[in-house]
Amino acid sequence: MSENLIIENISPFDLALTLDCGQAFRWITTEDGCFEGVAMGKYLKIKQEENNLIFYNTTEEDYNNIWKKYFDFERDYNEILQRAQKTELLNQITQNCGGIRLLKQDPWEALCSFIISQNNNIPRIKGIIDRLCENFGDKIEGGYTFPSAERLANLTVEDLAPLRSGFRAKYILSAAKKCSTEIDLNSLHTLNIDDARNILMTITGVGPKVADCTLLFGLGFLNAFPMDVWMKRAMAVLFDNKLPDGLEDCAGVIQQYIFHYARTEKINFDDNK
Repeated sequence: MSENLIIENISPFDLALTLDCGQAFRWITTEDGCFEGVAMGKYLKIKQEENNLIFYNTTEEDYNNIWKKYFDFERDYNEILQRAQKTELLNQITQNCGGIRLLKQDPWEALCSFIISQNNNIPRIKGIIDRLCENFGDKIEGGYTFPSAERLANLTVEDLAPLRSGFRAKYILSAAKKCSTEIDLNSLHTLNIDDARNILMTITGVGPKVADCTLLFGLGFLNAFPMDVWMKRAMAVLFDNKLPDGLEDCAGVIQQYIFHYARTEKINFDDNK
């Protein structure tokens, strides 16, 4: 068994906000204040104590090869915050959520997860994804891996009945078939964002929002800015439908700050539909 690995002075970083802000769906909290889940084919249990992180039973090799990239620890988020906080409202917004980082997830898992997320709530999304992994992923210590597109491509809607995913089942299968035969998701990051988005939107059931979530959370396009009904209302009320200048290259990070603020503050968007 590997020993625990402690990474010191990670700042700005808020583990709870990062794992529970709607960008990933496989992390749960434990009674001892840790988070545990499976990502990138690996089980992880992790805890934050002030600016230090405890990676339980984790080797330094796994940290350097997997988790440092997954949690985006090599990016300078202080620089992003400094630019954002030049705008008074963003300065206010980031006071309580500046520790959010963008997870660098597996592109297929991100795409499939956000297909499942359509017209859905987070507890139900997590339930469908858990059942997907339990039924079709590989059993590993601590849980199940996310099933590959190739594994799902040969299934039928009837095979997915245990997921209780409703209309999303046919979209999951359509995406799996396309991503195992026609689209190389892992190469899309080499394209410009418009071309990558257009390719994703050739998949049945993938519209602009799911495409942009995949670009942002699975392919590393920090200039992607997913817009659902909630975000459209927030942008209209808070920013007159325009992101402050100079933030285009990190728009996806700013989107997460705004999304968190819109979810947690008592803001009435009902008159701005």
